[in-house]
Amino acid sequence: MLIGATSDPVSNPQTEGNRDAPKVTPPQETYLRLHRTICQVIRGQDATVRRVLAAFASGGHVLLNDYPGTGKTTLAKALARAIAAQFTRIQFTPDLLPSDILGVAIFHQSNGEFRFHEGPVFTNILLADEINRASPRTQSALLEAMAEGQVSVEGQRRVLPELFFVIATQNPIEFRGTYPLPEAQMDRFALQLDLGYLPPEEESAMLAAQMRDHPLDRISACTTVSEVLALRRAVQDVRVSDEIRRYMVELVAATRKTAGVRLGASPRASLALMKTSQALALFAGMECVTPDHVQEIAVPVLAHRLVLDPQAQYSGQSQRSVVEDVLRQVPTPA
Repeated sequence: MLIGATSDPVSNPQTEGNRDAPKVTPPQETYLRLHRTICQVIRGQDATVRRVLAAFASGGHVLLNDYPGTGKTTLAKALARAIAAQFTRIQFTPDLLPSDILGVAIFHQSNGEFRFHEGPVFTNILLADEINRASPRTQSALLEAMAEGQVSVEGQRRVLPELFFVIATQNPIEFRGTYPLPEAQMDRFALQLDLGYLPPEEESAMLAAQMRDHPLDRISACTTVSEVLALRRAVQDVRVSDEIRRYMVELVAATRKTAGVRLGASPRASLALMKTSQALALFAGMECVTPDHVQEIAVPVLAHRLVLDPQAQYSGQSQRSVVEDVLRQVPTPA
């Protein structure tokens, strides 16, 4: 059984009176607070919130790809408000320029010098809203920032904050005035997630919660940047055995050999699979990664990186189905 099917630690908090319950570590408590706070706003999406936080805690970035009105932007805002950190939103449009994101050097007549003015990318949490509406030239401005935590502007290397997280949104059904993200850009996102529509009972609860105001207005920061950085360091300490590492590599390698796949997952995908699996293990209070963690996160990590042949797409094959087939075919470590 995948770990996603088990009970979430948030819904079963540890109590002091239960001596047999495992002790909740400070990094795990940081995750629990974030999850609880965000789920006050985003109803019925506990698993999705958990996976977003897995990418966030492992140093990756997230692409939310879903229909209009499903809560993509609200999820990003809820995460930003839950942390006492700097948050910036960029509304991507066709006329947006790279300098509008990275910044620009402006000449000051008072001293006859150029002074660099930082763009919105110099932040802790960056919401790239409707990222596929900007031109490929502007989209590429984020490549270096997302992969290396730095930008090169005016011939100088400028380092971004230690806590830097991009959460981007795009609408998969609207094509007029949009530019599909290139493979290099897709590979920078650790996860691609879909929120989907809520069950009727959850949608009814959402309506009741927003009769007078928005739940976003009622939440405040529940953690700090230093606590988030401590969470990230704790994720790196989660043990990954040789068998689990080989299992991850075999899964990624299998996507490159599957019929109908023109471009398989990259070594960056292997790294993202390992790091997000470590985060899931920490969230569950475990000291090492298990196959269940890998299997839960494999589709969100790998599927969006694959490029299929047109013939495979016409025959009904999808990126998701390729990864699901690979999970069934590659032997699971005992």
